[in-house]
Amino acid sequence: MTRGPSDAGHQGAAALHGGMDATTAPHRIPPEMPQYGEANHVFEMMQNMLEQLLIHQPKDPIPFMINHLQRDNDYVPKIVILGPPASGKTTIAMWLCKHLNSNLLSVGNLIAKEFSSLAADARRHYQKFKTVPSMLLIRLVQERLSEEDCVRRGWILDGIPETREQALMIQTVGIVPRHVSEWPPTPWGPSPRAAAPRSTIVLSAPDTVLIERNLGKRLDPQTGEVYHTTFDWPPESEIQKRLMVPAGISEGETALKLLEYHRNITRILPSYPKILKVIPADQPCVDVFSQALTYVQSIHRSNAPFTPRVLLCGPVGSGKSLQAALLAQKYGLVNVCCGQLLKEAVADKSKYCEMILPFFEKETAVPDSIIMKVLSQRLDQQDCVERGWVLHGFPRDLDQAHVLDSWGYKPNRYHLMYKPPPTMEIQARLLQNPKDAEERIKLRMDLFYRSAADLEQFYRQAITLNGDQDPYTVFEYIESGIINPLPKKVP
Repeated sequence: MTRGPSDAGHQGAAALHGGMDATTAPHRIPPEMPQYGEANHVFEMMQNMLEQLLIHQPKDPIPFMINHLQRDNDYVPKIVILGPPASGKTTIAMWLCKHLNSNLLSVGNLIAKEFSSLAADARRHYQKFKTVPSMLLIRLVQERLSEEDCVRRGWILDGIPETREQALMIQTVGIVPRHVSEWPPTPWGPSPRAAAPRSTIVLSAPDTVLIERNLGKRLDPQTGEVYHTTFDWPPESEIQKRLMVPAGISEGETALKLLEYHRNITRILPSYPKILKVIPADQPCVDVFSQALTYVQSIHRSNAPFTPRVLLCGPVGSGKSLQAALLAQKYGLVNVCCGQLLKEAVADKSKYCEMILPFFEKETAVPDSIIMKVLSQRLDQQDCVERGWVLHGFPRDLDQAHVLDSWGYKPNRYHLMYKPPPTMEIQARLLQNPKDAEERIKLRMDLFYRSAADLEQFYRQAITLNGDQDPYTVFEYIESGIINPLPKKVP
């Protein structure tokens, strides 16, 4: 079985982890270490560097790694778009290039390249046989990708690879896309994968639609832009006059190309088992582009070790305690309830008992400085550091959020719960304690909502959710934020 570059990176990373796991001594890891690793993407950096070392196998690895880090191009666009004739892949590829400020690579512009002996050889072969040998095409791609603009701004391959042979050759030389797009999917193609580390887009349309669509294709010889007589006709008369009918778009020629495409695509797609995204092509181009752009800009789930530090904020009765218990039970997180911690500190007659007890007796708020001493004692314990935690009951306002942050406790998942059930239902739920009268509950809710906007602003990645739903619906939503990356917020 042929192994791709990504396999090499994963194996190397696994070997590193295996070396640590093989030791018998317990690891007491300070909480600052995993927080630093997550904040600075250390795992991803090391994995990318190891992957490049195994692909290129430089004689002197140190200068190679220094050069790789100085390039700082691990996250530039690296996209492959595949699809049959008239599926719109070239149009979408060009729009993506403009939007992402990246570089478009197609067979046409690669063989048209000036001052390249490889391109000259490819042109001669294409003029004679109407095709480019696979080895020559891949060498052309390698030559183009080594140029500075592709290194700095990334690339989009339009219609490459064309065969499984080319797909394997591309992997062998270390060309690894983050996204692969195919328009449209064949009936035998793989289904879309959610939150995959690498991804593929597929647009679907029946062959009959593609043949009909291809007949209306028109080409601007000056800009290379592709237009259509029905779906995408340019309003400028100057452009209309210079449009040409491209060669090879007759019904018979298109049918033969579709047959060849279907024969090849079923063997290409298994080369990208975890990077396939399907988008229907039989819809307006703008909608296709919107879905493609959203996908290529999405954050994929990292393979980095991840320790959840979940913060649940919300008014009284919004279900924070239940959601925290469900998360703790399913994922082995430590359930940290601030109020319960303070009560336990008094009940156990801990060293903080005398500090807390007077405030309990007077029924006044415990100062933040005392709360943080009790909280830090619990969050610094090894089970919290290793397994992660879910915190609720603190912070309740912006000042407390600043205090928590200043002590170095930085949640990486935030959920702001709102809109609890109506007051009577809350009262029925909370009437276990005689002090939970309706007026008291209203006061506590008012206090929370005064601070909610500030908390949401402080925790910019906070995900708000409606607490007035079935508890397990709420749980599924919170759970998705733990196992998947947080979505980007639109400014």
